Amino acid sequence: MIKRSYYRSSIQRFVEQSSEAILGELARSHHFALEITQRNAWLVQIKNLQEQLRPLGEGEIFFEFAIPRMGKRVDVIILYGNVVNVVEYKVGATEHTRQAADQVLDYALDLKNFHETSHARHIVPLLVSTRAKPVDNEIAYGRDKVAAPLYSNGRDVRSLIEMSNKVCMPELPAPPTANDQLSEPEQEPFEGWAEGRYKPTPTIVEAAQALYAGHAVEEISRSDAGARNLSHTSNEVLKIITNSRENGTKSICFVTGVPGSGKTLVGLNISANRNPNSEEHAVFLSGNGPLVTVLQEALARDEVEQAKFSASPVTKMQASQKVKAFVQNIHHFRDEGLRSSNPPTEHVVVFDEAQRAWNQAQAESFMSQKRGVDAFGMSEPEFLISVMNRRPDWCTIVCLVGEGQEINKGEAGLEEWFAALRNRFQDWKVYHSGKLTDASYTEDEDLNSSLSMLNAIESPDLHLSTSIRSYRAERLSEFVAAIIDGDDTRAMDTYSSLENYPLAVTRDIDRARRWLREHARGTERFGLVAASGALRLRPEGIHVRAKIDAANWFLNGKEDVRSSYYLEEAATEFDIQGLELDWTGVCWDADFRREDAVWGRYAFKGTRWQTIRDLYRRRYLANAYRVLLTRARQGMIIFVPEGDAEDVTRKPTYYDETFAFLRSCGIPELD
Repeated sequence: MIKRSYYRSSIQRFVEQSSEAILGELARSHHFALEITQRNAWLVQIKNLQEQLRPLGEGEIFFEFAIPRMGKRVDVIILYGNVVNVVEYKVGATEHTRQAADQVLDYALDLKNFHETSHARHIVPLLVSTRAKPVDNEIAYGRDKVAAPLYSNGRDVRSLIEMSNKVCMPELPAPPTANDQLSEPEQEPFEGWAEGRYKPTPTIVEAAQALYAGHAVEEISRSDAGARNLSHTSNEVLKIITNSRENGTKSICFVTGVPGSGKTLVGLNISANRNPNSEEHAVFLSGNGPLVTVLQEALARDEVEQAKFSASPVTKMQASQKVKAFVQNIHHFRDEGLRSSNPPTEHVVVFDEAQRAWNQAQAESFMSQKRGVDAFGMSEPEFLISVMNRRPDWCTIVCLVGEGQEINKGEAGLEEWFAALRNRFQDWKVYHSGKLTDASYTEDEDLNSSLSMLNAIESPDLHLSTSIRSYRAERLSEFVAAIIDGDDTRAMDTYSSLENYPLAVTRDIDRARRWLREHARGTERFGLVAASGALRLRPEGIHVRAKIDAANWFLNGKEDVRSSYYLEEAATEFDIQGLELDWTGVCWDADFRREDAVWGRYAFKGTRWQTIRDLYRRRYLANAYRVLLTRARQGMIIFVPEGDAEDVTRKPTYYDETFAFLRSCGIPELD
């Protein structure tokens, strides 16, 4: 277990202790070589806070308080009155940088959202740049009781702490004069605060980094139901793997779940917990190029950063090579199976978004055009199973299956997996959740007959029913499903449960951008998203054909024009599927529009919109908007253009009914 803080004390005891005694406690808890700069920084903090806190009386102080989701520690936390003061020191700094302000605000938001005993507390982030000029601060608490950052050079820490309490507790007495003794403020007790459970909901990137670093999946899920489901599902898959190994059998299991429930997290957990040198080593495979690119880049960057503090630094190239044993593009695995007839080294493979594997026609077309392979003769699922079937001993395939996630030509759904098992691999054991026959997974396919012809075993623990992506709104996927189904009555009923999930709709793209910037705090990531067929958003400055650089868009900071923060480039459903942002601006074009109370589906060809009649393409378009509407963890604004009466490709009637429908679903128009 990670130690919650390096040092903990009452304020009274802290101000009476010697600085060397406090420094000794800090050093004993520090697991790295203690550099002189860190030692000196602690001494500055101790001296400053002993001077500032001496008159305060009751309260508690923590040095180096852990923020597990972020893998970092807050310099100091001070509990006083009714406020959690989150203090970040920049010793020697002459100005308060935006990066430092974002850092301390991130810490405060993380405590508010994920630390159970901080949920109801007022939290104040305080940045102390020790050589900066004095700042006139005003305390401004948000609706969630988290204040905007305060700025200090260390000389007014006490007065800022007192001011923070006075604003949130007007009944507090005025600060004492030099001759007065400060009376203790009335307050809710902080007893048990430090021991409060920390239940984070990391992004998929943060989760991958945590799992890759050795954390358990239970440590990185905030929702109790979500954590329980993830644990049960992961354990069930591990049992299937163990059973396959011990009995020398070949098995395939299908893990299902609602959008945002953690299917990818389960797959990453299975891969992260297998020793690369053991026969149970698993690799996470995905055909989602942007997801693989972002995860590989994030893990490699993190590996290099963490290695800086160890005795064995690594290069970016070394880190990238190591990461590829953990997560790979499925096409590389497939191509290796084409180059060699040998069995794969892995006994366990995890296929993400298995329902998006190619049917035979699409696989043959790709193999012929891109790989020069004639007469391929198999669907992608059949080929992938056949590669694993080469193993003479045992193997397990883990298929992660999303509902309504097929978004591209030739994506076969589940039927191709079952056709392959039924026709060629009937000796395999097939494990499933019992949900595969639901309409959201099968569309018009009848999988009951396929299951009845196979050695199928039902296990309810292979289904994830609770969304953990949008920790503010577990029912977001239901709300989005109602929108895609065109059921505004059902959507309105669900909307009432989204009170902590800000939603808005606007006809003005610039107002949408402002809304995103105003709602996101710290380094919370925001960005614009749009369907790949939204070609007539170009007059609004949204160019979906200008492909983003996924690693830079999802990972780089506010100072980088290529990042999502700049709100200049929009990610499409192909870029963002499997990933997420904190806040999204969904840009809605006339490709998916309301017409006479139903959804019309169109593709823009040349100079006009053409009706999409192919059933599969109609499904892909609906699923594209389903993906876009389920990418935001904290809140979302939808932009529906006004259109242009002078432009036959952007008639106002193409957009007006869509806007009216979204309003009828309960989404408020931006004032």
